Amino acid sequence: MADVADILGDLNKESYIALLAKLIGETKYLQNNPPDLIPQEDRIVNHLLDVLTPYSTTNGGGPLVLNHVTYFAGRGNLIVEYPGTQPGKIVSFVGMHMDVVTANPDDWDFDPFSLSIDGDKLQGRGTTDCLGHVALVTELMKKLGQEKPALKSTVVAVFIASEENTTIQGVGVDHLMKDGLLDDLKNGPLYWVDSSDKQPCIGTGGMIPWHLHAKGKLFHSGLPNKAINALELNMEALKVIQTRFYNDYPPVKQEQVYGFETPSTMKPTQWTYPAGGINQIPGDCTISGDVRLTPFYEVPDAINKITEYVAYINDNIETLDTRGPVSKYVLPEENLKGSLDVTFDETMTGIACDLDSPGYKALCEATELIVGTLKPFSITGSLPLVRDLQDEGFDVQITGYGLTDTYHAANEYCCYTDMSQGYRVFAKVISLLEED
Repeated sequence: MADVADILGDLNKESYIALLAKLIGETKYLQNNPPDLIPQEDRIVNHLLDVLTPYSTTNGGGPLVLNHVTYFAGRGNLIVEYPGTQPGKIVSFVGMHMDVVTANPDDWDFDPFSLSIDGDKLQGRGTTDCLGHVALVTELMKKLGQEKPALKSTVVAVFIASEENTTIQGVGVDHLMKDGLLDDLKNGPLYWVDSSDKQPCIGTGGMIPWHLHAKGKLFHSGLPNKAINALELNMEALKVIQTRFYNDYPPVKQEQVYGFETPSTMKPTQWTYPAGGINQIPGDCTISGDVRLTPFYEVPDAINKITEYVAYINDNIETLDTRGPVSKYVLPEENLKGSLDVTFDETMTGIACDLDSPGYKALCEATELIVGTLKPFSITGSLPLVRDLQDEGFDVQITGYGLTDTYHAANEYCCYTDMSQGYRVFAKVISLLEED
């Protein structure tokens, strides 16, 4: 039997670019920033159906099974299945999302909402994240429908809504999973196609956005002995909190195995306080930042720990370091103490992919063969949804063919050469898994 990768051949450049141009042309209506901008992913689904329906069971005689699943009007998901002959043997490509982040045309050197081409560069919002991948996997499924190779494996592609902002729940893959529509995908590797740089991404970090609010007492700066300086209180408290965090979350050996560039970290990134004169000692201020947690630690545990640190400081506020002869956090004569509270925004949990998975090994072999190098990587950047899938029993592997430097950036682009290699990698992965 001919090698499946040979049957599927190379990515059809003319067809791919024609489809991508249609998709990028919709991006003004795909920006995901509620409540002002709600994406209309069905604009993309309609283009995919135009491409795939001629090779589907709904068009008479085609092998592709199409399932357009919608939970919110205009915000559909599309599941495409190419049936194999061996029950329970499956390979899936998931995560190609049809929404995009916002783009301000004033910040771009070209129109973000239409495809432009500069040599090998395919330019426009969504080319890297993630419409370039949507078009890529659509072309792969179309070629399966055209060539109809005899496969043991069922090949499934899941194009999803609502990845860039999860404020509105139950729109995309979370609800597909809840409804059991993805259950069969547990029978083989699930390739999450929303990464970059043509290499397996084997680990990501959890993210915990936090806000540390300090309450002191506002007073004239000429009488600092009558104030509780919220700026000093917050800075000294944060120093204690960070010190305890790094004691409790040190580097671990698995981070070296997975190639994480950094261990778990906790950093301040923003500072806010009420407006006032320079001669006023502020009574309130908030320091905000985030924790990036490698997946060998659990996000809920870290939240509990940080909350405990703050509670301890509040109970022992007088032990914090002060600054200068009259700096203080307690005013006994007024029965007044400074205080802290910490709050957290929506979190994400990191993932460590299964390095013993046949799906991972197939991806590595195909990558080395097609791309020419194999350099799996991990980052403490975060991806939504993937850990949820892994926790539900899916063998999640992560890859992508956009460019890290252009993710969410002005002047976003991908390279056609990279996407064409991605097509061939996926074709080879399917071929290698047929041999198992």
